[in-house]
Amino acid sequence: MRRTCWVGLVPTFYFGLKTMQREPIAERIDNIAIKAAESNGVEFVHSEILGSKRNMTVRIYIDKPEGVTLDDCSIVSRAIEEVIDADDFIPSPYVLEVSSPGLERPLFSIKDFEKFTGKKAKVKTSGEIDGQANFNGRIVSVEGSEIVFEDKTKGTVRIPFDKVAKANLKVDLSEEFKKKR
Repeated sequence: MRRTCWVGLVPTFYFGLKTMQREPIAERIDNIAIKAAESNGVEFVHSEILGSKRNMTVRIYIDKPEGVTLDDCSIVSRAIEEVIDADDFIPSPYVLEVSSPGLERPLFSIKDFEKFTGKKAKVKTSGEIDGQANFNGRIVSVEGSEIVFEDKTKGTVRIPFDKVAKANLKVDLSEEFKKKR
């Protein structure tokens, strides 16, 4: 007797003539994290899912203007974990990490670039722009879907947001110490 086994298909649910795919895990986690962050007075910054479905790490970044405390992370972590565990949509044990994005925080969205206009940053692009793919300098402004960036070697460069592969703030300790005085 021969059996047919389907592996890797996403379950489909029928509602009349329409079909609906199950909501992806990442999207569900984002929705849960956004609600947990907002209800606890912090901003949801970003989430990452690392590893495999059998050994998953869910990393959530939160922030607030005066900085995130350990208590903020703990409270948001418990709120997220409670919903994930109640909904039981992650098929195996997982590790949940909730933290601040840090001093040299990653920049994930146009909104992040707008928020940190005037700050030093490092940007890596998916392809070369004016013969260069790594930029180190200062965020000048955001115009539509382009980041105007003052690069140390190239001067002013316009970087389309869809070409940004990775970006993060760079902390200048001498500037920070001058602010404290």
